[in-house]
Amino acid sequence: MSYQLAVEQLYARGHELAPPQPGAPRRKFDLAYMRRLMAELGDLQTTFPSVLIAGTNGKGSTAAALASVLTASGYRAGLYTSPHLERINERIRIGNELIGDETFAQLYFRVDDTSNRLVAAGELPHPPSFFEVMTAIAFLYFAEQKVEIAVLEVGLGGRLDATNIVEPVVSVITDLGLDHMDYLGPTLTHIAKEKAGILRKNGVMVTLPQHPEANYALGEVAVPLEVRGVNAAAYIPDRGLAQTSPFRNVYPLRVLGEDVIIDAPLGGAHQQRNLALAIATAVELREHHDFAKITAGSIAAGIHQTEWPGRLEVLTRGGVEFLLDVAHNPDGAWTLRSALGQLPESRPRTLLFSCLRDKAVDGIAQILFPLFDASADRVQDHIVLMPMMNPRAALIDDLKQAAARLDIPAETAPDVAAAVEQARAVTPAGGLVVVTGSVYLIGEVRHILRKEM
Repeated sequence: MSYQLAVEQLYARGHELAPPQPGAPRRKFDLAYMRRLMAELGDLQTTFPSVLIAGTNGKGSTAAALASVLTASGYRAGLYTSPHLERINERIRIGNELIGDETFAQLYFRVDDTSNRLVAAGELPHPPSFFEVMTAIAFLYFAEQKVEIAVLEVGLGGRLDATNIVEPVVSVITDLGLDHMDYLGPTLTHIAKEKAGILRKNGVMVTLPQHPEANYALGEVAVPLEVRGVNAAAYIPDRGLAQTSPFRNVYPLRVLGEDVIIDAPLGGAHQQRNLALAIATAVELREHHDFAKITAGSIAAGIHQTEWPGRLEVLTRGGVEFLLDVAHNPDGAWTLRSALGQLPESRPRTLLFSCLRDKAVDGIAQILFPLFDASADRVQDHIVLMPMMNPRAALIDDLKQAAARLDIPAETAPDVAAAVEQARAVTPAGGLVVVTGSVYLIGEVRHILRKEM
């Protein structure tokens, strides 16, 4: 019952978004299976209140900031996010502590044994997926550790996501965009309605005004459910007062009747929207759900203490700066492009890029690759493409073709480690290496760089 064996067995379950074998139908999601599994495990997800966060972009940042606020307010707060960067334990934490290896293994085998019995008895049609097992482990851990509240990031969509068997005290919907269209639908309306599946009758929805199509679709779901909407726009700072950089946001804000300084280690103007959602949710919890220890001061402290790596994160190794940002869809790519626009244009730059094959490779390339076009006026710039260690990774030929279609020169490397060394070799002194395209790529590069500390 070792940790290593638990992790190996978990990964052997495969990814929910990939068919079990070529040509086979994809897994059909059904919350009835998750409910049956958790019922057998004692329905422990009902023993603590939850905040459920769905969206296309920013839901992880919002979840991390909210959990940090709750911790700073003196609550024992669980945080469940996905995917992870380096270790699977990152997905489940209480305060600043990740779930321990031994506890993870014990809970994994408990879930595995239970699901095997249910499959053998014909009460489940097949073993639960990777994400269903991870979610069950999180629920069990939070219950056993007696958290006072859990912040849960939805994995995919919302309506059929494994996290959606809880009854959230607050539902949060972050910015919506086009992603996972094969699963969630071809339009923003389809996607918004899937995300709105986390809403409950007479519940609460914290969100921000966004694309009219998304706003309308959310309203179509929320109004019949008599959901009370909370607009987080009051917590977005005045542009003239915000000191925004790619690496930090600092601005004055009035919260709970007090003036505080928000000093967030989350960079880029886009994070102001995610922070606003976290703050609005914290205020909602205090004012309507008996979380009285939340104060203006604890909100400011929690935001300041937020840890969410791999999002416009800079690591310096051997005199070379690496800027790491997940940017796994076109909206994320535009956000990264905006951040790069705030840096000195004269600085030589190298792009390390890879992504999953089910992502918008051409769309992301069109946004980012021109910024590193050595055939234009940036002769010191480079693009290095490489495959990732992931069964869903885009093939190197697909990445090369994306660059070729834009008539932008790109180099290739056989793997991520080789690409990091190649980037070091071609980036002049004082240059910047930008790593982006996938959470999984950021995880691999971050692991390599952190070993050099």
